[in-house]
Amino acid sequence: MTPDNTPVSPILPGAWLGMVGGGQLGRMFCFAAQAMGYRVAVLDPDEASPAGGVADRHVRAAYTDQTALTELARLCAAVSTEFENVPAASLDFLARSSFVSPAGRCVAIAQDRIAEKRFIESCGVPVAPHIAIDSADALAALTDAALSAVLPGILKTARLGYDGKGQVRVASVQALREAHNALGGVPCVLEKRLPLKYEVSALVARGVNGATGVYPIAQNIHRHGVLSLTMVPAPDAGAALVERAQQAALRIADALGYVGVLCVEFFVLEDGSLVANEMAPRPHNSGHYTVDACAASQFEQQVRAMTGMPLGDTRQHSPAVMLNVLGDVWFAGNGPTGAPGAASATPIMPPWHEVAAMPTARLHLYGKEEARPGRKMGHINFTAATLDEARTAARDCARLLHIPLG
Repeated sequence: MTPDNTPVSPILPGAWLGMVGGGQLGRMFCFAAQAMGYRVAVLDPDEASPAGGVADRHVRAAYTDQTALTELARLCAAVSTEFENVPAASLDFLARSSFVSPAGRCVAIAQDRIAEKRFIESCGVPVAPHIAIDSADALAALTDAALSAVLPGILKTARLGYDGKGQVRVASVQALREAHNALGGVPCVLEKRLPLKYEVSALVARGVNGATGVYPIAQNIHRHGVLSLTMVPAPDAGAALVERAQQAALRIADALGYVGVLCVEFFVLEDGSLVANEMAPRPHNSGHYTVDACAASQFEQQVRAMTGMPLGDTRQHSPAVMLNVLGDVWFAGNGPTGAPGAASATPIMPPWHEVAAMPTARLHLYGKEEARPGRKMGHINFTAATLDEARTAARDCARLLHIPLG
């Protein structure tokens, strides 16, 4: 190890790797690491966490528990995280004796929308016009004219916002002030709503030696702020836009000195311009297709990057569509006791046997014990000879499971 604990030679299979966070991303990381011969310890307070259930060791403690962090650091040669709201200070603590990828400083930037936008702009990557609102007093000091310049807009909490949480659409100065008060007067970003054509994400990997790998650009459809569908390669993105998005993501990764998998989400505007929305310092929902459609998945890449192994091949061998499965599916009237499409008061097991019968479908469920509306329960990858074939299969499956795509 170097003074910052960066591996000077690869961490070989048989070693222990750590994961801070026990969600579905951690679960899929465990599968990839274990397939390569590593053992994985997961730190998460939830006894029933998806990753904890498949890890070689589950350390059940809070992310800030120094005793648990010390145990993880002593056991594991390298540690990662699957959740950007893990305290950056905990990652810094682990970095005293283990290699941490991504580093706490990278996660800290992604945890704060104000810092994130400033950093992305410093990389020469455009972001939406916005105003940082640090407090209620700061908002009161802003003139109506200054605020109107970024209205209509979306008021977003600077911290702890993801999957559409902590966001309010506002069209007037009065609505903005009321929304900020309703959010508790916490630091926020007011971001101007732009003429959006579609959304894409760029997924890149960067190794300890600065080597990089870039996946094809994914085109995403969201519903109520949550990713619903991902199509790869992006059907509406031309070669020039793909190049711009990939190069922008690589500039951000290089400027961060990043190690691991990084996702940068972009808005494509009606005029064809590209605007960065946010970054995720971890494997990403829109990259789940890589497990079934690429030579090396995003989770394998994370293992390779954090262990100092050579990065894998990002080549996509099959066009793919990823369909998110939320807990709503369990309440959509699937099964013998519910009429098709009718809401059910109690969860009913979806017809997974019918999904399994679809030749292009690959079902991935996350092992969560309780289905709740809005909760991410799994996803289905569709791979086919053409993107149109994969899209047709995804639409057919969405109808089967009563998943709205419109």
